[in-house]
Amino acid sequence: MRITCIGGGPAGLYFALLMKKANPAHEVRVLERNRAGDTFGWGVVLSDQTVEALREADPETAAEIADAFNHWDDIAVHIAGRSIVSGGHGFCGIGRKKLLNILQARAQALGVELIYDIEVPDDAGIDADLIIAADGLNSRIRQKYSTTYQPDIDLRRCRFVWLGTTKLFDAFTFDFQKTEWGWFQAHAYRFDATHSTFIVEAPEDVWRAAGLEKMGKEEGIAFCEKVFARVLDGHALISNANHLRGSASWIRFPRVVCKTWVHRNDRGIPVVLMGDAAHTAHFSIGSGTKLALEDAIDLARDIQTHGDLQTALDAYEATRGIEVLRIQNAARNSTEWFENVERHARLAPEQFAYSLLTRSQRISHENLRLRDARYVGEFERWLASRSGVDAQLPPMFTPFKLRGLTLKNRVVVSPMAQYSCQDGIPGDYHLVHLGARALGGAGLVFAEMTCVSPDARITPACPGLWNDVQGAAWRRIVEHVHTSSSAKIAMQLGHAGPKGSTRVPWEGEDQPLADGNWPLISASPQQYLSGVSQIARAMSRADMDRVLEDFVAAARRAADAGFDWLELHCAHGYLLSAFISPLTNQREDKYGGSLENRLRYPLEVFTAVREVWPPDRPMSVRISAHDWVPGGTLPEDAVSVAAAFKAAGADLIDVSSGQVSKAQQPVYGRMFQTPFAESIRNRVGIATMAVGAISEADHVNSIVASGRADLCAIARPHLANPAWTLNEAARIGYVGPIGLEWPRQYLSGKRQLEREFERQRAGNVAAAEQANKALGV
Repeated sequence: MRITCIGGGPAGLYFALLMKKANPAHEVRVLERNRAGDTFGWGVVLSDQTVEALREADPETAAEIADAFNHWDDIAVHIAGRSIVSGGHGFCGIGRKKLLNILQARAQALGVELIYDIEVPDDAGIDADLIIAADGLNSRIRQKYSTTYQPDIDLRRCRFVWLGTTKLFDAFTFDFQKTEWGWFQAHAYRFDATHSTFIVEAPEDVWRAAGLEKMGKEEGIAFCEKVFARVLDGHALISNANHLRGSASWIRFPRVVCKTWVHRNDRGIPVVLMGDAAHTAHFSIGSGTKLALEDAIDLARDIQTHGDLQTALDAYEATRGIEVLRIQNAARNSTEWFENVERHARLAPEQFAYSLLTRSQRISHENLRLRDARYVGEFERWLASRSGVDAQLPPMFTPFKLRGLTLKNRVVVSPMAQYSCQDGIPGDYHLVHLGARALGGAGLVFAEMTCVSPDARITPACPGLWNDVQGAAWRRIVEHVHTSSSAKIAMQLGHAGPKGSTRVPWEGEDQPLADGNWPLISASPQQYLSGVSQIARAMSRADMDRVLEDFVAAARRAADAGFDWLELHCAHGYLLSAFISPLTNQREDKYGGSLENRLRYPLEVFTAVREVWPPDRPMSVRISAHDWVPGGTLPEDAVSVAAAFKAAGADLIDVSSGQVSKAQQPVYGRMFQTPFAESIRNRVGIATMAVGAISEADHVNSIVASGRADLCAIARPHLANPAWTLNEAARIGYVGPIGLEWPRQYLSGKRQLEREFERQRAGNVAAAEQANKALGV
């Protein structure tokens, strides 16, 4: 093959040498616009996983790189005069220039033609069988064929500058400094015997407020030296970006995502994006160079494996795309964490450091324990002490107190509609359903959304609390939970509004009843399913007064039934949610328009209910933090919504999202709604409950430990396993007793389950330890 690589960075050089090594008959050349000795930036970071991949791909290059490495295991977090260190992370640092020199020498030794100081505006005139566009972040090739590649470039909101220093750091160091303008952070790591990389970062508004936009390069460096004087310990900061003037060295990180990486030009030659031209990952997880090198390894391997070039390119995009997306998602999480240091800094230093270590979701609580059991043990003991417990235990089993109620642990059985009532009366099914989950170890068990009037139901099979017969039926269930378990039980009150009068899901989800429909009400005229659903009419003042009284009466019955906790459902497009979302509220009176107006009626209902709900019992509000539809509620709006309910007396915000419109396009993923809960918790200063794709003890432990939420609502896993909490405790090796109570009738099964998981852990721990350590930050 005749191969031309445009760009002599790590991706282009490494792919060139791997292809030449695989078949010396290949004609391979690299075209680089800079001179051979030019480079920008300082050191780069590779994980142990990437180093192993280099050894397999080309042992000769890997050996030279390893000889030049500075290896370390520790991460040090400096904040508020504290230094918190966690070990076992496994990183390698190497100077970017040294890395390029090694790759250049190896490529030349293998017979690759390296051509420097040549401008390559595009692929026109390049005669080859394969063209690799490794021409960097500002790729001209990507721009030329943008209709094929379909790049999405997202400029992130922090400014950063890439500097060096002679201060040699013993650990990968994160240093946070609060200034009069806001927070600045440094990412620092040693990469050779004489120098360390030192990246300074701050949100753009902080950067501008500090005057850095108007400073010259030297003045900006002096500013950074002053801010980070303590960690620099008298050492200077150095720039090698001599081609940049003034504040131009401070840039915003561009997140590059391309829909495809392969284009065939007008001569039929495949032009393949590689490295930063194809994708970027934020420097805070150290993956830019890693991705570039692994791109080269994977494409070279696919070509050798498949023989046919088109088949190889198809395989490369299919398999490599998944891995890149995984890293980019982790990088996005990490980027957003650093963009919001101000709110994370409200956490205690111990929790701040833990939050940083787990920010990308690639490192979970148990991953962290594999890396540094001592650190995790000490942190668990510290966290437990915040809940009044003098012991080391997993975060999910720490107690949680609101008002006069204490939950034994942080696990909540989420309210899940069962559609199994007649005339709104919960019967034996609900006794068994809720009772089993109370016996299963959760701290709090929610009844499903219970309707405050017959016309408030979603379906005819929904439970209610509009009469005393229903109240007595609920009292029977509450008493069973209280006498048979140590769990607490919560009632969620709601009104279906425009989503009512439908069939049970297994007979046609969201479909109107075949007959017997009742009139629907909403904030504004609305048809949930266009052309299908009944059209809800706008509520009158009389309707609003009636519904408010229905909520109050239901709340009184819930209190009389003995429920420990009450939640007001203001999410998912139901009646109160329909007032909050601009998608469903087009009123022109004082209940429509601004967010303040749209909140007016839900707050009236909340205030009236709070007045009759016993003062020693908590009351929460479920909200949709994101409508996932243009023009709908956004996470920033949710912060304001939460603040309004907090001011009205809410104790906790149950943070969900979506289900307001069928046009929604949610971005799913594990724990995908947890960032909304974290933002509300740490900006509003109110307890939150995270919900959505939380399915493992590891998820709950990480969420609670990092201060992202106070409670975790587990839904579908509890449908599959009522004893989810007991099962997960055994899975992670926690035997109790704090926060964990097995029913005495079930104790004979406890030790058997624990032994089974012990055997599984013994078989998996060696492989898991290596895999998880290799992931890097």
